[in-house]
Amino acid sequence: MSRPVVVAVEPGSAAEIAGLAPGDEVLSISGVTPTDVIAWQLLLDEADPTLEVVRDGHEIVMEIAKDAGVPLGAEVHAAIFDRVQTCDNHCEFCFIYQLPPGLRRSLYLKDDDYRLSFLYGNFTTLTRFTELDLERVLDERLSPLYVSIHSTDPVVRARMLRNPRGATSLRWLSALLDGGIEVHGQVVVCPGVNDGQVLADTLAGVLDRYPSLATLAVVPLGVSSHQREPAMRPHTAAEAAAVVDMCEQWQQHYLDVLGRRLVFAADEYYLLAGRPFPAAETYGDFPMHEDGIGMAQAFSQEFWAAAEGTSGGRGGHDGCDSGLRVDDRGSDGGIRQRAPAAGFFSWVDGAPAQGYRAVRVPGHGANRSGEIDLDGLPLSLGSTPKPVSVTLRTSPRRGPSTTSRPTDGEPANRPIGILTGTYGAAVLAPLVKRWRFEATSREGGSITSVPEARVIEVPNQFFGGNIGVTGLLAGVDVAAVLASAPPGHRYLVPDVCLSGGKFLDGMTPAELPRPVEIVPTNGSALRELLDAAAGAQSAAALPSGTSPAGSLTSRTAGVSR
Repeated sequence: MSRPVVVAVEPGSAAEIAGLAPGDEVLSISGVTPTDVIAWQLLLDEADPTLEVVRDGHEIVMEIAKDAGVPLGAEVHAAIFDRVQTCDNHCEFCFIYQLPPGLRRSLYLKDDDYRLSFLYGNFTTLTRFTELDLERVLDERLSPLYVSIHSTDPVVRARMLRNPRGATSLRWLSALLDGGIEVHGQVVVCPGVNDGQVLADTLAGVLDRYPSLATLAVVPLGVSSHQREPAMRPHTAAEAAAVVDMCEQWQQHYLDVLGRRLVFAADEYYLLAGRPFPAAETYGDFPMHEDGIGMAQAFSQEFWAAAEGTSGGRGGHDGCDSGLRVDDRGSDGGIRQRAPAAGFFSWVDGAPAQGYRAVRVPGHGANRSGEIDLDGLPLSLGSTPKPVSVTLRTSPRRGPSTTSRPTDGEPANRPIGILTGTYGAAVLAPLVKRWRFEATSREGGSITSVPEARVIEVPNQFFGGNIGVTGLLAGVDVAAVLASAPPGHRYLVPDVCLSGGKFLDGMTPAELPRPVEIVPTNGSALRELLDAAAGAQSAAALPSGTSPAGSLTSRTAGVSR
């Protein structure tokens, strides 16, 4: 088992005062060896912990002077210190099996670890869950968790997972729910396998056996061009429409019986079916936003609320507080997440400051504070950029936002191109078109006073198939689109495409054929960026010393100059 290694220490923190330093290997905390960052947090929340560390081959005992609940102020190298519980299912629809060759090894590792479900929002099938795991989850109140259901029919589920334990592992779901743990479920619908009557039976089974499930996300199968399972295929428009209809019918059943909708079809289904998205209030506080449920409506709300100075979107969520807050305590004393910033490869590449290393008490450091930049050096607290979203679905975990921005002195009326995936383009294009119309109206109908802003769809040739989410865009595809794009424009690339400053294929933004601005994820900040550009262009057209009427003053949405 590896032990936690300190990678950053906050200046002035209890850790620094005690002499803890980057590179120290922590053997124990008050006599207990932590196996993961959850245990690390719980042990260090106690008053005056004792750390046994190894430095340069020598063991050192450190007495930490701090009150209970006060953060230590040290960040460690990983979320899991012992072995990640790997997945022993062999699902024919598993996306790991559909990855192209040549990616870094860590991306091919399949996990089925409840701790990563808690920490990052990864879905677990519970086929490797044990009594000891259940005891820990209930004792420490690790909530919420995320469970792949796929079917409540034991035979169908075992066949889909290609694992006989799939027939019985949902007993753990019952135990978790009976123990008061918040659990969100997911059904990946494979046409001809678990759609139609099988899906209807699953929705009935959830109502019958798991009525306290928090939500159930119904998402379509993703099929890349590297898929080797002949039975796996994308949905047709008619099949997508049938799933939408079934989910909406069962929403009404759940409302009648439970008083809440419970089941939601993914945004992609509405796009595939050519249907309008449900009203924003349908999604409540968007608890499954990161699984592509209501993401389009949340983005739209945030985008338009920005002009009114209201929060909009996910219950006032401004995008800077997504991700795990290990120290958030529920009324039962358990550890809770507020909004796990889940992503397909999130845990592989480590969490950013919004994740388990997030600041607990502003201005006082944190057990996991100090985001790591591309060179492995800690960034200062408070440096997390304001997010700008140009994507339909959040996917891989990414590193700090970076920018390749043209120098000052560029003309204010430079056109803006927002690069995004196929699904993101379908959502963003009408928003940007309406924004430009309204901005032009505010400028007295002068189209020259508003910069051209357009959405640039980036087809995913790297994965191929029906993969259209922005988070899985590769640098080679972005480069191909930019190569034919006119020079001198502003090009925005969402940071959801990046992890550690690189695209999935290892390309960096600096290698792209046009300078780009890497912008983080939030609808309101994108609106502010566009409004700021319009204000700058309008101001540039006025005589010196005057200001445009009705223009919005806005920060640059995390784009550093």
